[in-house]
Amino acid sequence: MSGHSRWSTIKRKKGAKDAKRGQLFSRLIKEITIAAKLGGGDADTNTRLRIAIATAKENNMPKGNIERAIRRGTGAEEGVNYEEVLYEAYGPGGVAFLLETLTDNRNRTVGEVRYILDKNGGSLAESGSVAWQFEKIGLIVIDDPKADPDRILDIALETGAEDINQEEGIIEIFTPVSKFHDVCTALDHAGIARSLSEISMRPKSTVRVEGKEAEKLLHLYELLEEHDDIQKVWANFDIPDEILSAVAEG
Repeated sequence: MSGHSRWSTIKRKKGAKDAKRGQLFSRLIKEITIAAKLGGGDADTNTRLRIAIATAKENNMPKGNIERAIRRGTGAEEGVNYEEVLYEAYGPGGVAFLLETLTDNRNRTVGEVRYILDKNGGSLAESGSVAWQFEKIGLIVIDDPKADPDRILDIALETGAEDINQEEGIIEIFTPVSKFHDVCTALDHAGIARSLSEISMRPKSTVRVEGKEAEKLLHLYELLEEHDDIQKVWANFDIPDEILSAVAEG
């Protein structure tokens, strides 16, 4: 398990996955809106929208909020016009970052992202200089102490999963993007609840960072996660478990 993945696992276990419910809903609404804008409002034919809606439902977003976001995305209802921008960056220790943003003001967002990076040992990178270090995958997380890991393993592998990690009672399933929906559906039919399911990015290799530099890196990571326009943060760091746990505990 990469350091980035391990860090996410620790934070989920401590119940700090997305900080505030309001912030999470804002991000989900943006994702639904842009998915509908790019691929149409029919979830049966728009895979990205289907995933966004499923994630919103998993997080108990009201049906009305979901429907309004779709209407705004398709232009059936007036709303904010979001633009999807991917930023590439470097952090302390030469760690590579990918930042997926949805913004209604590109100039504002890039200025704020640059400020956070510059003040915390990072810098924006040129387009293409970082993205090649990651691969797109499907990620499914199951956080249920009653779940049977062996049963989950069998179901996931039979329907196309390529890798499974288990850490502190949390099971992470990695799938090719083409098999993501199949694995989600199979788990649903088996009555296995998913705490997270998304199309994610996985680093092809990791950078080992330790000591004070590791603490600076995690602080930067959290600042970026907290920014309203940043939907997702991916990084290729590998940090010792004791540092990850100590920082997560504050």
